[in-house]
Parts: sequence; C-alpha cells; structure tokens
Amino acid sequence: MNNLQLTDMAGAYIEHSDVIMNFSAIVHRQIKTNTCKVYPDNVQYKWVADGEEKTVIPDATINCRVHAKKGNSFFDIPRFVMEVLSDLTRKYDRGEKMDIYRKMEIDEYWIVDWEKREVEIYNLDYDENQEPQYHLFKTVNRENKNELEIVHFPNIKIPFDEMFDI
Repeated sequence: MNNLQLTDMAGAYIEHSDVIMNFSAIVHRQIKTNTCKVYPDNVQYKWVADGEEKTVIPDATINCRVHAKKGNSFFDIPRFVMEVLSDLTRKYDRGEKMDIYRKMEIDEYWIVDWEKREVEIYNLDYDENQEPQYHLFKTVNRENKNELEIVHFPNIKIPFDEMFDI
C-alpha cells in the first residue's frame, strides 16, 4: 500500500524556500567535486518502513548513494536530512517524518525554524535494544551561531548568517 502524504505548501512563506536554497547553495559550493550531493526539496525518497511503503520529500538532503534512483525518486537513504518548519508541516516534521527518518537510520536530522532563526541538530544513536533513536546534539541560534555544523560532514562550513539571509 502506498502511504504518500501530500502537504499543500501554498501557504508556505518565501523565507521557508530561501533557507532551503541558501543551505543547498552553501553545501553545493563545498561538495561539488565530492561523490556526495546536496538536493533541495525537489526529490523524493521511497522506503519500506514497518512493512509499508513510505514516500517523503525532505526540504534538503545530502546523499552519497546517488545511483539508487529512478526518475526523481531515491530508494537508498541520505546521510543528512533538513526540514524547515512551516505552520502546515511543523507537527509532521517533528512527528511522523522524524520517526520515518529514525527508522531508516538517517545519521543526522536538522529541524530549522526560520522564524526563530534556530537549528535543532539531531544525531542518530542506538538504545540498549539496538533500536535507532535520535538525540538532540545541540540547538544553534544567534547566540551560539558559530557552533552551526553538520556533524557527519565536519569539513562543510555553514555560515549561520548566510543560511538565514532571508
């Protein structure tokens, strides 16, 4: 059964897209000769989780397995996912979508609140039963903006003010 959840983004603010594009441009400049690639919110991922097919369209991903695709759909997992919160997606991004990413064992998950200019950085780890769990690594805002980093890609520098240049 296909469990495709479409979200009408007609009410999304331009700033939501600006953050995605800024992040993607920053990362692209730094990894364009690498085997990994950054993708903004125009690709989808199709996975099987809990016996059901799940289709998600993240706001941005860094994917190092770019050959497992058909059309605009990837079937393997990215190493990094970023979601930019909006009024319509806030609950989904923090709930079901985060749970899908956890079950697919995506190494790092960022939740970006463009209105607060804040980034929550989650890292994947495993509990005592070897179940994947996300743990909040840190929250970055204007006060500690120099700590913004992609944990699993330490050579990529993300200037906070450039990402939030909206």
